[in-house]
Amino acid sequence: MTKLIPAVLLSGLFSVSALAAPVSYKIDPTHTNVIASWSHFGFSNPTAAINGAEGTIVYDKESPEDSKVDVSVSIASMDTFVAKLTEEFMEESWFNEAKFPKATFKSTDVEVTGDKTMEVTGDLTIKGVTKEVTLDVTLNGAGVHPMTQKQAVGFDAKTTIKRSDFGIDTYVPNVSDEVTLRITAEAQAAK
Repeated sequence: MTKLIPAVLLSGLFSVSALAAPVSYKIDPTHTNVIASWSHFGFSNPTAAINGAEGTIVYDKESPEDSKVDVSVSIASMDTFVAKLTEEFMEESWFNEAKFPKATFKSTDVEVTGDKTMEVTGDLTIKGVTKEVTLDVTLNGAGVHPMTQKQAVGFDAKTTIKRSDFGIDTYVPNVSDEVTLRITAEAQAAK
């Protein structure tokens, strides 16, 4: 009996450790998008939706600072809700979609700022140019998804970038250099 108690305790410790291990989630492109907004001559703040996300989120519930993000989005999926502008954005002077079909973000650091908030710093690559950016991130939820019965996580994030940093400076400053990016992402574990 005395040998059984340490074995049970040790088994329980390993079970807790297994539950606390980081989980890798595949990004769900149907529930993940980026909304970009900018100032148009100071009169309006148009938006564009960017879909087609793919990649992974490794989320560590016990040590969120060890979490990681590696994601890409398809430039061709961008929709400005104005057909002519969407077409223009694909051209060489803007995103040059033919040469640079993807924008990517790969995290390099995660700093926990609250119970469900963190700052995620990483390398954002647009049009072949990579710059460090920091996202203000909120954990929306983590647990079993009621539809798929798989482990899932969901986050919202926000940052502001200067498009000229990425070689996209057409009409600056009349069309603002600063672009706000709002991201919502949902991801599910493979198992």
